[in-house]
Amino acid sequence: MGSTRPAIRGGAARRQGERRRGAVVAALMLAMALAALDSTVVSTAVPQIVGDLGGFSVFSWLFSGYLLAVTVTLPVYGKLSDTFGRKPVLVVGAAVFLAGSLLCAVAWNMGALIAFRIVQGLGGGALQGTVQTLAADLYPLAERPKIQSRLSTVWAVCAVAGPGLGGVLAAYADWRWIFLINLPIGAAALWLIVRHLHEPERETARRARVDWAGALTVFACGGVLLTALVQGGVAWPWLSAPSLSLFGAGLALVAVVVMVERRAAQPIIPGWVWRRRTIAAVNLALGALGLLMVAPAVFLPTYAQSVLGLGPVAAGFVLSVWTLSWPVSAALSQHVYRRIGFRDTALLGIGLGTLILLAFPFLPYPGAWWQPTLLMLLLGGALGLFQLPLIVGVQSTVGWSERGTTTASVLFCRQTGQTLGASLFGAVANGVLAARLGGAGDLDSVTRALDAGTAPEATRRAIADAVHAVYLGAAVAAALAFVVLLLVAPRRFPVLPE
Repeated sequence: MGSTRPAIRGGAARRQGERRRGAVVAALMLAMALAALDSTVVSTAVPQIVGDLGGFSVFSWLFSGYLLAVTVTLPVYGKLSDTFGRKPVLVVGAAVFLAGSLLCAVAWNMGALIAFRIVQGLGGGALQGTVQTLAADLYPLAERPKIQSRLSTVWAVCAVAGPGLGGVLAAYADWRWIFLINLPIGAAALWLIVRHLHEPERETARRARVDWAGALTVFACGGVLLTALVQGGVAWPWLSAPSLSLFGAGLALVAVVVMVERRAAQPIIPGWVWRRRTIAAVNLALGALGLLMVAPAVFLPTYAQSVLGLGPVAAGFVLSVWTLSWPVSAALSQHVYRRIGFRDTALLGIGLGTLILLAFPFLPYPGAWWQPTLLMLLLGGALGLFQLPLIVGVQSTVGWSERGTTTASVLFCRQTGQTLGASLFGAVANGVLAARLGGAGDLDSVTRALDAGTAPEATRRAIADAVHAVYLGAAVAAALAFVVLLLVAPRRFPVLPE
């Protein structure tokens, strides 16, 4: 009897631990849903928001301001989570996000709404980075694909459902409910985290010194450079005084960041992030992933409507199919990388992705709806095989005290790649249109003319050529990712023992 009681108590403790971990995972999925929804849910409600608050000339900052705040805070939150633990960073980030959501719901003009969206983004950076880091903390290497595929599925579903949900709330309730709906979801996630997440005490938390000067300069540098990329070619020409001034100030701030971080005892962006081959290669490869993702995410719906003649719902379906194959491929990737390694699995995925992107310009004109749909289904499968092994692999090469910083650097590079891709591919598309149409208009004005039925057939062909050029650019980005992994990443990632 004496020997069975400890076994019974041990089994009960294990079951309690599993229940606690399950509750934390549920909180992480809710937090990921908030971050994913807020990136897309506002888009379809813009007409109602502008009609209520005005400010049509600056409404794009509803998206740009949120994106900037998320991106530039990722490195800061990553370092703070390594210093003080994941729980306080996630709790504070969720609280800031919810406060921003409430403020957005009571905004009285467009300027206030943009400012409150930036507040949301300041919390959203903590949600994105810390959720991914905690997922690696909770599961050993053998089980990490399971949680990462769950998070990928949540992100994919919310990214697809976001625009539709925003449209429904704006049409049948009020656009302010887009932000109010965050409150019960976020409160549930916050309660689960506070109640069920228990982290062991670590020595670093008691003797930590926060590099606030580094955090401020990183925030300022990232904000200036990302503003230049987001607004360049949109709010002002690329070679105009505002654009050149922002890039000049951004480069000067890069030098300031380097000086400040070299002198800091515990820098926000430590040098080892780029000195270690594995982390540097993954950062560059996922930066290229962020860049190439812009091609389908931004330009495929326009192609589907303007060239294939599909309605908005059908065009959304053509794009959304890659969110079906991506999580499935990511979940199955473990069976591949356990045989051939993280790097070679990622090389296989991005190699296939390059070929699929190169196939897009060879689609017949105007073509059938199923042709780009099939390519998107295949592309999602290829990218799932590429991204998840890199994230799981790079997180497994560092210990707890470096995992937050490493994860944040990876996400920061991917977000920056998306920002760069939107600017770069927008310029490519507009340049092709100008060449085909004799310098008349850009992609937005041309598609509006097509919607109104006032554009000739030559315009439709010009849009097809422009999107084909964007996909060629995305294929080049994928090929660069392949080369970086081949030449920089070690064949076997230096995985630490569990």
